[in-house]
Amino acid sequence: MNWKMILGLSLFGLAMAVGTVFVIPSKIEPIFWLVIFVICAFVIAQRAGSRPFLHGLLLGIVNSVWVTAAHLIFIEPYLAGHPQEAAMMHSMPVSLPPRAMMAATGPVVGVISGIVIGVLAYIASKLFDKGKRATAT
Repeated sequence: MNWKMILGLSLFGLAMAVGTVFVIPSKIEPIFWLVIFVICAFVIAQRAGSRPFLHGLLLGIVNSVWVTAAHLIFIEPYLAGHPQEAAMMHSMPVSLPPRAMMAATGPVVGVISGIVIGVLAYIASKLFDKGKRATAT
């Protein structure tokens, strides 16, 4: 397992964690995440060697730690800048405090995003393997 690479790539997650609180509006946030996921998938495919899916999954989980922590620490500015998310929290049938709701959903989002990164990394690794075989012949 290449933890140095995972932690290095998770700095994108740290940047997004702070960015989504103070700069990036929720309407364009998915575009940023998609670009980050694709970049990370290609880096994992090139550098991880084996287990690209697992590297992607773990990256998603580490990213969720950064994002959840930032959103919990800066909850007031986050909710002020994300009124749809704030309204969704208040309309849930289970009335948990916003911090508890974020702490509970953050890891789930991390696993789901990790699965997406992992699948992309796996596909990218297969593309790189085909390219290597094609140039070797």
